[in-house]
Amino acid sequence: MKKNSNGQELVREEGSRRADLVNAAARLFREKGFDATTIRDIAGAVGMGSGSPFCHFRSKQHILGSIVLEGMQSVLEDAEALVARRMSAPDRFRALMKLHVDVLHRPGNDFIAVMLYEWRALSPEIRAQLVTLMDRYEALWHDCLRRLQRAGHISGDLRLMRQVILGAMNWSLRWFRPEGELSAGELAENAASLFLGLSLETPAARRNERRNLYGSPPA
Repeated sequence: MKKNSNGQELVREEGSRRADLVNAAARLFREKGFDATTIRDIAGAVGMGSGSPFCHFRSKQHILGSIVLEGMQSVLEDAEALVARRMSAPDRFRALMKLHVDVLHRPGNDFIAVMLYEWRALSPEIRAQLVTLMDRYEALWHDCLRRLQRAGHISGDLRLMRQVILGAMNWSLRWFRPEGELSAGELAENAASLFLGLSLETPAARRNERRNLYGSPPA
C-alpha cells in the first residue's frame, strides 16, 4: 500500500513538473518569441537542468504543440459546459464573451497569444489538430449568433460576424491592460453590449427573447 502511495505521489510530481514547464515555456514564447527561446531558458525558468525538459517532451516544438493544444482543449471544454446551461440568447452571448476575454487576459494564461503569434512555428500535424479544436469552438459561437438572429437581435452574415467579433477581441491582446481603467470583466461586458447594440432594448426584441426562452409568448 505504501508503495502504491509513493507511486501516486511520483505521478503527481511528474505531472506538476510538466505543467510548470508548459506554463514557463508559454510565458517565454510570448515574451521572447519561439525562435529566441531555448530549452535552457525554459529549464532555467523552473529550476531544472538543461536536459530535464526532454524527460517530458521530445523537442521545443513538442512543448509548443502541448501549449496550444492543451490550452485550446481546456477552453473548448469550458465553453461546452457553459452553452449546455439554459439561458437566453443574449445571456449566452455575454457569457461566451466573458469566457473568451478571461482566457485572453487571465494572469499567467499565455496560450492564445502564443497560438496567434507563433502559428507558423507549429508543425503541420499540430496545426491540423488545433484547427479541429478551433472549429469546434467557433461552432459554439456560430450557434450562439444564430440564436440571436432567430430572436431578432442581430441580422447579417453570421460567419462574418463571428470572425469580426473574435478577431476584435483577440486584437485586445495588443492594447488592453488589466491595470487600466477597465477590468477584463468590464471589457467583456462593454464589448458584448457594443456588438449587440440597442436592439436588445426594444420591446419587440425582449418579447422575442422571452418567447424563445420559455417556449410561449408572455401573458
